[in-house]
Amino acid sequence: EVQLMEGGGGLAQPGGSLTLSCTASGHTYFPDYCMAWFRQSPGKGREAVAGIDMDGSTTYADSVEGRFTISRDNAKNALSLFLHMNQSRPEDTAMYYCAADPGSWTCQGPFEHRPYTFWGQGTQVTVSS
Repeated sequence: EVQLMEGGGGLAQPGGSLTLSCTASGHTYFPDYCMAWFRQSPGKGREAVAGIDMDGSTTYADSVEGRFTISRDNAKNALSLFLHMNQSRPEDTAMYYCAADPGSWTCQGPFEHRPYTFWGQGTQVTVSS
C-alpha cells in the first residue's frame, strides 16, 4: 500500500520556525519522483508551496521564497520529505500536505500543475502569538 504521512505541524510564533516531515512508503519507488508541499487554509483554494526534483533541484511559490526550504532524504523504496519553515507569518497558517508525482523525476512544468497522484492526510500549522 502506497502511503504518505505528514508530521511536525503545530503552533509557531510569528517570526519563528517549524519543520514539517513527510514519510513516503509502499510498493513504488518514491526516490525517483517529483515531490511537493501544498497547503490549504479555510475558505481558500489549495496553494502549491514548494517542489523538489529527484536530483534535489527546488522551486518555490513567491509567497515563501527565501523563508521556506524543501529537502528530501532518498532511500531504497522509501523517502523522507521536509519543509523547513522560517520567518513564519500568520498567513502561513494552513493544513499542509505532501504530494508525489510518480510520472516524473522533475517538478518543472510548472510544479503547481503537475499530476500529483499520491497525497498525505495533512498536518496543521498555526502561526499565532
